[in-house]
Amino acid sequence: MTDACPPPVCPAPVWPPKRPDIAPPPGATCCHAHVFGPAARFPYAPDRSYTPPDAPLERYLAMLDTLGLARGVLVQGSAHGTDNAAMLDALDRAPARLRGVAVARASIADATLRDWNRRGVRGLRFNHFFRDGKPAYRGTIGLDEFERLAGRMADLGWHLQLWMDVRDLPEVIGRLRHLAVPVVVDHMGRLPASAGIDHPGFQTLLRWLGDGGCWVKLSGAYRLSDSYPAYPEARPFHEALVRANPDQLVWGTDWPHPRMEATMPDTGTLLDLLTAWTPEAETRRRILADNPARLYGF
Repeated sequence: MTDACPPPVCPAPVWPPKRPDIAPPPGATCCHAHVFGPAARFPYAPDRSYTPPDAPLERYLAMLDTLGLARGVLVQGSAHGTDNAAMLDALDRAPARLRGVAVARASIADATLRDWNRRGVRGLRFNHFFRDGKPAYRGTIGLDEFERLAGRMADLGWHLQLWMDVRDLPEVIGRLRHLAVPVVVDHMGRLPASAGIDHPGFQTLLRWLGDGGCWVKLSGAYRLSDSYPAYPEARPFHEALVRANPDQLVWGTDWPHPRMEATMPDTGTLLDLLTAWTPEAETRRRILADNPARLYGF
């Protein structure tokens, strides 16, 4: 059933995306995107926070081709809850080109995790994102479940992908600093740009990244700033992260931009922003190609 969830349907992504002004380097990778549906085959979770339009694998691969991106990493979106079937189907159909980040509860069987690893899953996503003291997304898994999965994840060489607003990071950093698995923080830490780069939570992230303790995704500028299409308020956060440690940064489109509450971005423009905000070609190559190859095992 897909009609049990009242929130409005998200808008469709811009199509076709613009071609980037400067072609990305060989091996360039979109490290954060989602596939949704088709709902007739992969129904959305009844208990979900948003209802996306279908965003199938074929359209995602066409977007990668338009932008000149060789590879992609698909992240399980909360609209599908803990049913990873759509994401796993995509990995099965493009195994050389794609890797995945799944969502699972601690009760999952070891054999299932091993099967996912064989199919290209390289991490699990956990949610520590709150609004007004309550979880902002239904269908997600919190850090308590991670602590019960950590040993099995380490055995597989997987990482923890963390969706949070880093204004809350100082409260949980003690739980994260000495984990046996790498930690990848989504969307530049996802705090509003109005908080500023001097906010204690973002400064905690910069120190953690600078020490080599975590990875950060240079994605979701439009989740920090509403200033479509160039999101200038997000640029200082991007530049501070690059200064802190460019060897543990990756980039992603966040296609098809679920739960957007403002004008839908164009993925080609987002890649142009990476080029403008990271003018050194060698640094861009590391972020777009070398770092993803290490993190996701391409």
